[in-house]
Amino acid sequence: MMELYKSDAVSVNVGARLRELRTERNLSIRALARKSGLSANALSMIERDKTSPSVSTLYKLADGMGVPITSFFGEQTDRESVVFVKADERTHVPFQRGTWEGLGGQNFVGRMEPFVLTLESGANSGVHTMVHTGHEFVICLRGELEYQVEDKYYNLKAGDSLMFSARLRHRWRNAGGTVTNALFLLSGFAEGERPTPMHMAKHVKVKTDTEE
Repeated sequence: MMELYKSDAVSVNVGARLRELRTERNLSIRALARKSGLSANALSMIERDKTSPSVSTLYKLADGMGVPITSFFGEQTDRESVVFVKADERTHVPFQRGTWEGLGGQNFVGRMEPFVLTLESGANSGVHTMVHTGHEFVICLRGELEYQVEDKYYNLKAGDSLMFSARLRHRWRNAGGTVTNALFLLSGFAEGERPTPMHMAKHVKVKTDTEE
């Protein structure tokens, strides 16, 4: 299991990647701010590597640009029916107090995206719950992971797993005092989503990373 989170994975500069994706779509910082619901100042801080976005912020940025969140893992390539990823060729995306590590889903033709999260104590998916199509599976590999699905809370310890319809409101956090590692699998999402969920209702006020 420990091989899943080796430290020699290829790192992605989220700020530079965000600037690249935004420029490709001819979006100014202010235009993307309007589309994502984030402040222009928050976007500028991310692009200049002055702050790391939370997972929920990454989803809002992806949704605002109309791209899958896996776009932050690097340039999109042709999708294959068989994807083999060597341990030292995986990519990882840093966010607030953690790392999101891709396991090849961004290159796979099927509706399945696996990834590993490494979470410091206190790391969380953001202040807002997430909602998207398909199904979600998570197994805690090390430490503890608290998952909220609708109004119920599940405390996962090493070896515990959880599976649910991703149309249910959900979010997670490392409520323990040690680093947590968890393997996630998103599957069965709508074709073309891959997934690009609406992770919050449009009428809910979005808080910036600083406010979180």
